[in-house]
Amino acid sequence: MAQQLPALPYAYNALEPHIDEQTVRLHHDIHHNGYVVGLNTTLDKLAKARETGDHSAVPGLMKDLAFHSSGHVLHTLYWESMAPNAGGEPTGALADQIVKDFGSFAAFKAQFTAATVGVKGSGWGVLAWSRDYQSLQIVAPEQHQNLADWGSTPLLVCDVWEHAYYLKYQNKRAAYVESFWSLANWAGAAARFGAAKG
Repeated sequence: MAQQLPALPYAYNALEPHIDEQTVRLHHDIHHNGYVVGLNTTLDKLAKARETGDHSAVPGLMKDLAFHSSGHVLHTLYWESMAPNAGGEPTGALADQIVKDFGSFAAFKAQFTAATVGVKGSGWGVLAWSRDYQSLQIVAPEQHQNLADWGSTPLLVCDVWEHAYYLKYQNKRAAYVESFWSLANWAGAAARFGAAKG
């Protein structure tokens, strides 16, 4: 079944002044859509390989599948990780778990920020729930899939590919990540946490 580009959960200009409308339009309509197109193309090629019995291209297609699928999933979650008039700190069970696993919200925020700003090249900062360890963790995948942690459910993600911030912030990734905290959708992250923890 072909994947579709999901609609934004808010208007293109709803994240201003932190993320400008032009960046959101380019990021969603061009970059995110590119991963959806790449994913569907890869799935079609894999289906053809199965139909013809010619699996010579499968190793390369598996790399493409991991790249485009992870890009699509993370971008979808990225749009949901932000909201207008959001930010602040989480409450309830997620806030309690953050304190349990990181010591305080401030300690969590400092570690997440450092990991996200420090991604080598293009990638993501991710707050995830590890079902194996029954704890929250911070991971910083490079590209979309390298250095990811299997068995973890992403709860809140920050995109630090240059297309996410370069029009407004140029090379000031740290300023963009700091601005992300003003948009963090803790209600959405808390809902994903509840579902993941069960």
